[in-house]
Amino acid sequence: MPEAPLPSLPRLSLPIEGMTCASCAGRVERALLAVPGIVEARVNLASEQVSIRGTAPVAALAAAVREAGYAVPETVRQIGVEGMTCASCAGRVERALRAVPGVAEASVNLASEQATLRLLLPVEDAVLAAALAEAGYRLAASAEDGAAEALAAEAKLRAQRRDLVIAGLLAAPFLMGMLGMPLGQDWMPNGWVQLGLALPMQFWFGARFYRAAWAAVRAGTGNMDLLVAIGTSAAFGLSLVLLLQHGGGHSHALYFEAAVVVILFVMLGKHLEARARRGTGAALRALLDLRPRSARLLAPDGTEREVPAASLVVGDAVVLRPGESVPVDGLVEQGEAGVDESALTGESRAVEKSPGDRLATGTVVLDGRLVLRTTAVGADTTLARVAALVSAAQASRAPVQKLVDRVAAIFVPIVLLIAAGTLAYWLWADAGVEAALLHAVAVLVIACPCALGLATPAAIMAGTGAAARAGILVRDAEAIERGQGITLVAFDKTGTLTEGRPRLAALHPASGVAAQDALAWAASLQTGSEHPLAAAVLAAFAEAAPGALPPLVTNFRALPGRGVEGVVDAARLTLGSPRLLAESGLPEGALAELATQEAAAGRSLAWLVGSGRVLALLAFEDALKPGAAGAIAALRDMKVEVAMLSGDGPAAAGAAARALGIARVEAEVLPEHKLEAIARWQAEGARVAMVGDGVNDAPALASADLGIAMGTGTDVAMAASGITLMRGDPALVPAALDITRRTYRKLQENLAWAFAYNLLGIPLAAAGLLSPAFAGAAMALSSVSVLGNALLLSRWHPRATGRRA
Repeated sequence: MPEAPLPSLPRLSLPIEGMTCASCAGRVERALLAVPGIVEARVNLASEQVSIRGTAPVAALAAAVREAGYAVPETVRQIGVEGMTCASCAGRVERALRAVPGVAEASVNLASEQATLRLLLPVEDAVLAAALAEAGYRLAASAEDGAAEALAAEAKLRAQRRDLVIAGLLAAPFLMGMLGMPLGQDWMPNGWVQLGLALPMQFWFGARFYRAAWAAVRAGTGNMDLLVAIGTSAAFGLSLVLLLQHGGGHSHALYFEAAVVVILFVMLGKHLEARARRGTGAALRALLDLRPRSARLLAPDGTEREVPAASLVVGDAVVLRPGESVPVDGLVEQGEAGVDESALTGESRAVEKSPGDRLATGTVVLDGRLVLRTTAVGADTTLARVAALVSAAQASRAPVQKLVDRVAAIFVPIVLLIAAGTLAYWLWADAGVEAALLHAVAVLVIACPCALGLATPAAIMAGTGAAARAGILVRDAEAIERGQGITLVAFDKTGTLTEGRPRLAALHPASGVAAQDALAWAASLQTGSEHPLAAAVLAAFAEAAPGALPPLVTNFRALPGRGVEGVVDAARLTLGSPRLLAESGLPEGALAELATQEAAAGRSLAWLVGSGRVLALLAFEDALKPGAAGAIAALRDMKVEVAMLSGDGPAAAGAAARALGIARVEAEVLPEHKLEAIARWQAEGARVAMVGDGVNDAPALASADLGIAMGTGTDVAMAASGITLMRGDPALVPAALDITRRTYRKLQENLAWAFAYNLLGIPLAAAGLLSPAFAGAAMALSSVSVLGNALLLSRWHPRATGRRA
């Protein structure tokens, strides 16, 4: 009997990472078939794809694959969304985008009018546009670069200003009439004139509210536009009925001004919001504007020609003259010059560059001529990565936003019920249809949740933007929330509090060992290491034997947290820390007293061991960074404890700690011991921030409440951190905590203002104490106040620590 055909269900293909054999493929298939709604799953191991038939959400499929021990690769994309006006809109857009096949997560930033998508499958613009249109919104046209986006935003502002001027002229007679009321003067125009002025306001400038309101109703939800449309339509309709009943002579008994002035104030509020939004996104636009449009390409024959910067590829030689911006990342090949890196790192002083030094896109050559060899272009440049980090941070959602989302989801229906209740109450109280309707309209207008939707994203955009200008990159809103509660900061020592460029201060050979032989053996072992002490040994060897090469090392092996070992000149040698020597069981011998003296001087020690005995003692010194002591003092002023974690011996670590005024020191710690120290402090009730720069710091950075990585360190450290400092200055650590505290405070203030505004305004309107016109003005003021409060963060500077933003 032939097998019954499978039902006609959607089919899709997912890429899978991590599969290595047929057993992997079977495990993935079983995991996917266990997802409700999936009737078929077939893995192609060669192409690392799985073909799936069924109706389950893509996010559920990805979760099943992860639980099976594999991964579905994700891409992150940002799109612009037009037509959003409040927190309710943001929630509806997120739900619409999450329903698109291939979208695992969608997060909307109302302040920037952007949506950040995590995609498991490629999704075309047409599909996203259709999903948004179904929800009542529009996909914004993508801009090619920051300049094009700025031009589009400026054109939008100009159109808003034009409409606002025309609307202001139409509303001016009503405003004059309202001004005359408390003076006992009837300055309102004739009723038919009022109708002529109100018609274009209601159905031309107010058409946007009707369109958005209808889209919301069609989607089975509500938003700010629905409240405005219902409220102004009620006031306009009541006035029209009264005009037809009594004629144009009863101008004072009409309420066209309520509808007209509400629409005017909503338009004014939206225009001011748009201007303020440009302020919150100024930091990101400033970063993108650092990219020069052209570059001077150096041909192999020595000729120079100007080309578009976008046409450069890795390996090209680029000529830079004084005053020119660097168009790509690269290494200096010829010349010396001072370079201004302030726009990218916040460093105010010129940085001297010479052959071999790195240059980043967007920095400016101050003097001298440089020839640059390109190492990264486009999205791979430091500037592009920084801009991507800032953009991602500004699009992220604070954990507290979940409360706002829950409120926004039920806010409009509740307001409609309150407005209906207000209308019913005043009718029951014999206040008359006119008064009852106006009180209900005031409730609808003042309840518009604009400020609620802008409260958190505006603060996050302004705070992360101000931090970026100072060279502090905040990964996301969660890092802001974590940063404001830090009570203890733990610093890694080498490369974080010290320069990270130690020099070999002394080499003490054992009896019978020549110093030059010991140095050559140590240099040989260090040729395969990237540790800062390795660079010091190799530099000392190069100085002692110019042009010579260390002996060849074989069977090299790194001993994490301890040292290195290998075979040199047919002998197995080990070079490592005092811990490694202690584990070997070998005595220090005649070098013990010298080791004590060197350690007391604060120097780091390394022992060269081979043939069953100690061959030499090496002592290193590493200067403290100039800003380290000031950073520690600033943290103490902020009531934050400071600790130091170091792999150095107790004497060396203690000497550095005493010089910096750090009382809590953990010496001779391996990577796993750093984790234990952080866990111990957390168990004691501390909220710990870890500051580091090396691969061995990554686990501690990830386990701390907040990881802070020096941008001069490794990519692994930065990937494990919530905050990255673009330059290796410890003074940026208290500055980073300060800006997270200030940003979180602004976020709380904005939410408090937004909630208080509605909690106070709605009862006042329902009690008949607010006119619709006043409610419209207050609604516009609330949104502008929230944005203005957030923009105060733009004045923040690292040196402003201690002053209230």
